[in-house]
Amino acid sequence: MRNVAIIYKRMRPEAAALAKSLKEWFEKRNVIVFCRENIDNSGVSCNYQRIEIPKEIEAVVVIGGDGTFLSVARFMENRPTPIIGINLGGLGFLTEISADSCLVEMSKILEGDYEIEERMRLRVTVKRDCRETFSHLILNDAVINKGALARIIDLETSIDGQFLTHYRGDGLIIATPTGSTAYNISAGGPIVFPAAQAMILTPICPFTLTNRPIIFPSHVTIQVKLSEPASDVTLTCDGQVGCLIGISDQVDICAAANPLRLIKAPDVDHFETLRSKLKWGQV
Repeated sequence: MRNVAIIYKRMRPEAAALAKSLKEWFEKRNVIVFCRENIDNSGVSCNYQRIEIPKEIEAVVVIGGDGTFLSVARFMENRPTPIIGINLGGLGFLTEISADSCLVEMSKILEGDYEIEERMRLRVTVKRDCRETFSHLILNDAVINKGALARIIDLETSIDGQFLTHYRGDGLIIATPTGSTAYNISAGGPIVFPAAQAMILTPICPFTLTNRPIIFPSHVTIQVKLSEPASDVTLTCDGQVGCLIGISDQVDICAAANPLRLIKAPDVDHFETLRSKLKWGQV
């Protein structure tokens, strides 16, 4: 591994300091480093800035939290370049390496002591009058919900063109296994092992209490559209990019052709991360 990119969380002095230290550490080992502060893409918008990561980069190191990781994953799009995350605080679900142990883990990675884990991504598209108006890759989830003052929305949902049901409530979450521990778990959805191939459909505060989360195989396409006109209904992708949707729009969600490739450090245990983050076994 001779070319590495480091992208670090913006406006965090400790992130900049760690990035500088890590860059110097790599360069002492004859690794060429591309180092940049992350771009501010706060707020949900169809448009976002991106960091153009050089094509010769063999791995991307993200310093920050899971939000920073998601934004950098978006920059990679269909590239096979693997990513690894360093968390500045406690363990993250995506940024699994702690700042204290990062040099030990990076030493092992440079020696080839690591595995690549492929994480399923979803392709989300919005079609209006048979014309595509929005398209995006997601790693965590797509959320369709209403504005703070909007009334209950009615979402007609189909699977591969076959009608499933009307979801009346605050909205829907369509999540990957990676995203099962994000908004999905807060809405009562299941935790799914991150390397699984599945899609999770979870209603948000459903009016009908028998509407429960459903897990679908990865080969289906989920189609969602408004059953009646409603204002301030938003499609949000990974909590960072999105658009307003109207009565003439159809949202299609299916598995993306290419997964995200994640570097798994040898000493990181997914189940330990679950126990730590979710405080299992603690009184």
